[in-house]
This record gives sequence, structure tokens and C-alpha cells, in this order.
Amino acid sequence: QVQFVESGGGLVQPGGSLKLSCAASGIGFSFYAMGWYRQAPGKQRELVAAIAVGGSTSYVDSVKGRFTISRDNAKNTVYLQMTSLKPEDTAVYYCNSPTLGAGWGQGTQVTVSS
Repeated sequence: QVQFVESGGGLVQPGGSLKLSCAASGIGFSFYAMGWYRQAPGKQRELVAAIAVGGSTSYVDSVKGRFTISRDNAKNTVYLQMTSLKPEDTAVYYCNSPTLGAGWGQGTQVTVSS
């Protein structure tokens, strides 16, 4: 059974930083692209960052230059380093594979507020 467990969220002031982690199980992690998604209240879930099997990365325009996605295949874990956080980054953040179509984890709440 595929499972994703996200952690690392919290309350941070604008301009602050957070690093999210997502531990995956039940999949051949190193064979799949991975992504970080977020869903703000009243909005659809969106893919904000993705990392391919070979390590190439892509980002939605709103987070380019501020967020960095990385992966550790030995630990079956994907990370999202977030810097220069803005109130509009407030959302529940999830990880998943864009190519697997697996179920969603519980997510981790990120709140950016002064």
C-alpha cells in the first residue's frame, strides 16, 4: 500500500523559512517523479514543485527562486525547502507522484502570518 507522510509545517512570519519532508512507502521510490502540492482554503490543489527520476526540477512561477525541491532515494524521502515565505503560501502541503496516481497523505499545514 502506497503511503506518504508529510511533516515540517508550522506557523512562520513573512520572510521566514521552513523545510518540509515527505516519507514514502509502498513504492519503488527511486523510479518515480515526485511532487509537492498545496491546497489553500477555497482553492484547488496545485502542483508547486516536481523532481524527476534523474533529478531535474520544475516549479510553478509563484515559487520560483524561493522554493527548492530535493530527494533522497536512500531514505525514500522528498523535501521542500521554502524561503522568503509569503502569506499567500499559506496552505496544506502534500507530496505525491505526478505519474503514480496514488492516494493522498494527511498533509502538513503551513501558515505564513505576522
